[in-house]
Amino acid sequence: MKVKMNVQTAYHGELLRAGKVYDVDEETAKRWIASKLAIEEENET
Repeated sequence: MKVKMNVQTAYHGELLRAGKVYDVDEETAKRWIASKLAIEEENET
């Protein structure tokens, strides 16, 4: 699932930057969206 990060965080040793789009597993993505750490990215690139 693609998400756009609202904050900078580290995930599995990778630095995820705010404002950029990343592909993470659906369970993690739903947790981050619920916690306002990220928003769901609707545009497929």
